[in-house]
Amino acid sequence: MALLRRDSLGTGQLLRLVLLHTAWEVGSGQVRYSLPEESKQGAFVGRLAQDLGLEVSELVSRMFRMVSKGRGDYFEVNLQSGVLFVKSPVDREEVCGQSPLCAIDLEVIVDKPLRIFHVEVEIQDINDNAPVFPVNEQNLGIAESLTLPGSRFPLEGAFDADIGTNSLLTYKLSPSEHFTLDVTANDDQIKSAELELKKSLDREETPVYRLFLTATDGGKPKLTGTVQLMITVLDVNDNAPVFNQSVYKVQMLEGSANGTLVIKLNATDLDEGIYKDITYAFSSLVPPHIKDTFKICEYSGEIRVKGKMDFEYINLYEIQVSAKDKGNPPLAGHCKVVVEVLDINDNAPELTITSHSLPVPEDAPPGTVVALISVSDRDSGDNGKVTCSIPPDLPFQLVSTFKNYHSLVLAEAVDRERVSEYKILVTARDEGAPSLSASSSILVPIADVNDNAPAFPQPVYTVFVKENNRPGAHLLSVSASDPDVRENAFVSYSVVERSVGEQQPVSSYISVHSESGHIYGLQPFDYEELQALQFQVSARDAGFPSLCGNVTVQLFVLDENDNAPAVSPPASGRGSPGPELVPLSAGAGHVVGKIRAVDADSGYNAWLRYEVQEAGAAGPFRVGVYSGEISTTRALEEADGPSQRLVILVKDHGEPALSVTATVSLSLLESPQAVKWDSRQRVGSEGPLVDMNVSLMIAICSLSGLFVLVIVVYVGLRCLSGPEVMCGPGKATVVCSSEVGSWSYSQRQSRNLCVGEGTAKNDLMVFSPNFSDSAENGEHEKLQVAQWA
Repeated sequence: MALLRRDSLGTGQLLRLVLLHTAWEVGSGQVRYSLPEESKQGAFVGRLAQDLGLEVSELVSRMFRMVSKGRGDYFEVNLQSGVLFVKSPVDREEVCGQSPLCAIDLEVIVDKPLRIFHVEVEIQDINDNAPVFPVNEQNLGIAESLTLPGSRFPLEGAFDADIGTNSLLTYKLSPSEHFTLDVTANDDQIKSAELELKKSLDREETPVYRLFLTATDGGKPKLTGTVQLMITVLDVNDNAPVFNQSVYKVQMLEGSANGTLVIKLNATDLDEGIYKDITYAFSSLVPPHIKDTFKICEYSGEIRVKGKMDFEYINLYEIQVSAKDKGNPPLAGHCKVVVEVLDINDNAPELTITSHSLPVPEDAPPGTVVALISVSDRDSGDNGKVTCSIPPDLPFQLVSTFKNYHSLVLAEAVDRERVSEYKILVTARDEGAPSLSASSSILVPIADVNDNAPAFPQPVYTVFVKENNRPGAHLLSVSASDPDVRENAFVSYSVVERSVGEQQPVSSYISVHSESGHIYGLQPFDYEELQALQFQVSARDAGFPSLCGNVTVQLFVLDENDNAPAVSPPASGRGSPGPELVPLSAGAGHVVGKIRAVDADSGYNAWLRYEVQEAGAAGPFRVGVYSGEISTTRALEEADGPSQRLVILVKDHGEPALSVTATVSLSLLESPQAVKWDSRQRVGSEGPLVDMNVSLMIAICSLSGLFVLVIVVYVGLRCLSGPEVMCGPGKATVVCSSEVGSWSYSQRQSRNLCVGEGTAKNDLMVFSPNFSDSAENGEHEKLQVAQWA
């Protein structure tokens, strides 16, 4: 029947109803459409993608989805065209009942970026329900002769499930000479139909009257419903009970306890005797749900609560009550009790997290949407007003988007290295008294981004390595840390390439393991070629883009005693090679000559000592322990022979000591004149040289002391956390600790100087040896000058 009625609508009117929809609501982001109920499957609703400002081609890639909020799955979107159409017909009365506004709320969610749209489809009522009477036949009993014309008898009205004009009813009674229909409307525009007696009845003439009451609604086309009135003419009792008012209005709080008094009714009967006794009862037409909620005492007329009253389920009850006397036949009076249910705050808010965008990158900008939250409360008024909150001191905030919808957004920048995840307690609280609340937790993990470069624990690493190290030997280890995670924290090490010396790359000397940071020597170091090497090690993570940090490594090469002393070839005083000439008249202490030797090492390894190796205990010659000068120990005698051959042992102070021997030939002459030239030449050449050496030694001592002081201060600052500086009389030694062990080395200083006539630039090494109290030959030399030719 409903389909036939819809087909009867004009084509123009149906098109107008289908295409009717509203534009965006200002500031709410909502799209609203209107649709007649019972529209067929596949009926066009609206171009949803276009109205939301979305590209149809991006619906699939942005994971377009639509969710209906608790009203059933009535609509669907074509992802190829973006058109919203009817998936299954909507029965407005089934979905919304008698609510004046019926709308189905839809949520449209898209990703990249995450957005939510609110779509409201208003279901418009059509006249698809005819008026319906509670029963097919209503029975009335009216006493003959005693019932005067003008008497009224209430009739049960019809009900139309539609709303608005479609539910406005008009009543019509079939023609009768005894009865007429009187219809009245109360303040709520609810019409009541009463049967009015126009002419006295005569039971003997007509015991029963059958009339038809027709209800017609205001829809187009109009629909009707009919009930048959069976009127029985009664005899005897002529006064019916009467209530003091026809309608009683009562307000009750929902959730009132069973047995709570609603109202006490009172009806009176002017008859006497048993005809005055009245009993109260609900009308036979009262719906079952009213009988389940209320009860009436048949003798006192008290109506009490029997079941649960829930404002959210039913907020208004209309109860038809009759009062009958005990006449034969009994007469009845009627009234209506309207019970209005008042809302109390008995429903806690409901909180739902409808969507997530997790985890949140730590470089996400403020305003990034983390989650969408919807709250609702079934109560009304202030009891249904809900506020949503999160704890303070969090980098998040709630932003109200639409009605009871909130977005949890990022309020400020987050740092995963400081806090890796947040547990956010969202609380929804209504404004009732007392207020009720509901809570839900959201765990928001923070995703790592590569925002931290690897860092070394110290800016400089210092290591001391002995020369002649084994190729591939481990020198030290460096380590950098990165507070990021996974690949962003995976650190690889490399050497920052640069040239050393004569375009020698750093990588030719050392290498670093890319994963462990171990630094290895690729070749043996030679102190005589390279005393210090400074380079940088880079630590780079595996993030994108990768970040790096550098550290400086200072490598000091320590000298080893790997060079034996070398003796310079002697030269004759006459300017030609040959044996040294010594006069027999020379006395004790006469200087014959000097052994000159050099050691390529430094420090104690280059400190030379001279000894006569093959001379007997009573030999006439000796050599200065540290000076190398050959002199006589006593006056020469003829018994010493015409010549002497001395073997001089030259050794250093290294461990183990290295040595070399030199053979010196001496010729003993009787005539002093033979060597007179030698003495003169010695006076002319050795005198100025000795004076110059004295001045040079004073200058070198001053410079050496200053250099030692600078080195001690420098090493002390570098090794502040671990190195120890020890100084003693006549000795300056620095001991430093590092990953490769503890090493000691003597402070030294090299200078290029010109000494004497015709001499080339000489390397002079000045150091302070530690002498024992009993130095050989009684010499207490404090400085050793080794002249390298």
